[in-house]
Amino acid sequence: MPALRRRVGIPRPVVLVGAGLAPVALCVAVPRSRARDVAVGTLNMWAYLGAYEMPNDDPERLAERVLVDYPIAIDRAIGLGVPPTLRLQRAFSVPGAVNRFERVLVWCHWMWFAVPHATVAYVLWRAPDRFPGAAARMYGVFDVGAVFYWAIPTAPPWYAAARGRLDDGVPLRVRRMMIEYGEQFWGDRWGALYDVLGGNPLAAMPSLHFATSLMGAHLLSEIGPVAGAVGWAYAATLGVALVYLGEHYAVDLIGGAALAEGVRVAAPRLVPAYGRVSSALQALESRAAA
Repeated sequence: MPALRRRVGIPRPVVLVGAGLAPVALCVAVPRSRARDVAVGTLNMWAYLGAYEMPNDDPERLAERVLVDYPIAIDRAIGLGVPPTLRLQRAFSVPGAVNRFERVLVWCHWMWFAVPHATVAYVLWRAPDRFPGAAARMYGVFDVGAVFYWAIPTAPPWYAAARGRLDDGVPLRVRRMMIEYGEQFWGDRWGALYDVLGGNPLAAMPSLHFATSLMGAHLLSEIGPVAGAVGWAYAATLGVALVYLGEHYAVDLIGGAALAEGVRVAAPRLVPAYGRVSSALQALESRAAA
C-alpha cells in the first residue's frame, strides 16, 4: 500500500491502517522466531516510511501548512540572538569548501540511516531476551514521531534560509554541506540517493535522527558499558552535526530528546497492556496453526 498509494490512488487512512496491521498479521500467520522478529520490525518501518512521506504527497499543500518561524524564535533565544547553526557555521566553515571536520559530520549524518536498526540488531545478537522491549522502544520513537510530522509540519534551517526567513536585514546564509559534499563524493549517483532518502523535507520537529540515537544509546548502555559509550559518543556527535550542517534547529533536538525520554519512561507502564495484546495475538496464532 505505501508503494502503490499514489499510483493507484489508495486513500491515506486505508494505507495507514493496512500498513499498520501488517506486523500484527505476520505475528498471527507465522510462528515466533528470530526471522519473524526481524520481519515484524521491518514491516513496522515500512509503515512508518509511508506515514513519514505521505504529508509530502502534495508538496504545495504541505508548503502552505509548514511552520517556519517558531523554531527560529526559540533558537535565537538559545543562541543569545543568533541561531546556533549560524554561530557554528560562521565560526568554523569557509564558504565554497567542505573541510575534514565537516566531512566527518556529514558521514555521521549519513550513517544514521543504519544506526537505529543496527542497534536493535546488536541487542538481538547479544541479549535476545531484551530484544522485544528494545525494538518496541526504538520503533515506538519512530511511530510517535510520525504523528508530529502530520500535526505540526516544521521547516529545517536550510529551508527557512533559502526563502529569506532567517534574514535580519542582513542575509544570514545557511550552507547545506550535506548537499555540497554529497554532490562531490557521490557524483551522478547523488540525485538518486537524495530522492530515496529525502521523502519529506518538512519533517524537522522533533528530530528523529537525534531521538532514535538517544534511544539507541540507552539500549546499548543496557548491554554493556563499552557499547553504551559508543552509543552516547555517536548521539553527541550527531547532535552537533545536525545543528552545524543546517539540518535541524537546536530546539528540534530538544524535542527529539523529550520524545525519546518520554517513550523510555512510558514503556514500563505500558507492559500490562502489551501483555494483554500479546496474549490475544498468541491465541489467534494458535488458532491459525491448528
